[in-house]
Amino acid sequence: MADDAPFWKTKSLADMTDGEWESLCDGCGRCCLVKLEDEDDGAIHYTDIGCRLLDGEACRCRDYANRTARVDDCVRLTAQNLADLTWLPPTCAYRLVAAGHDLYWWHPLVSHDPESVHAAGVSVRARVSADEDALPEEQLGDHIVSWPGKWPKGAKAAMAPARPPVRPKKRIGVP
Repeated sequence: MADDAPFWKTKSLADMTDGEWESLCDGCGRCCLVKLEDEDDGAIHYTDIGCRLLDGEACRCRDYANRTARVDDCVRLTAQNLADLTWLPPTCAYRLVAAGHDLYWWHPLVSHDPESVHAAGVSVRARVSADEDALPEEQLGDHIVSWPGKWPKGAKAAMAPARPPVRPKKRIGVP
């Protein structure tokens, strides 16, 4: 029944309530990793360094309500600026929904378990080496990693569409 469809399948990002919008965040923390832009070609490189407000265990902001006031380059994600934010990870629910895709099994809105994003290996839990205040800016380049821009193996395996069971039309060699 269409009335039973979840809001992310029936509403545009711009039409979502504040609560719906906020619930799309899966709590992975990937967008809160420090990113470096190559001055020559504009390529974005993730690091394993967290924003000064990122709790690397909970994978959430320590001061979400005041984040943009406390962190100069914190970007408030909106339906209007989403298309311009090319650095969002491929697993990002906002990015997926904007492109017309469904949420995956590990998203808390689907699994009803906030730990599923961590169990699937999607989050930054246990992968943040430090926060940005812990080392000089000139050392950030030593912490470039590729995993935040990729699908984790645990999540990717589950991405394959389920195959219907094979139902033989007639039994062969069975009495």
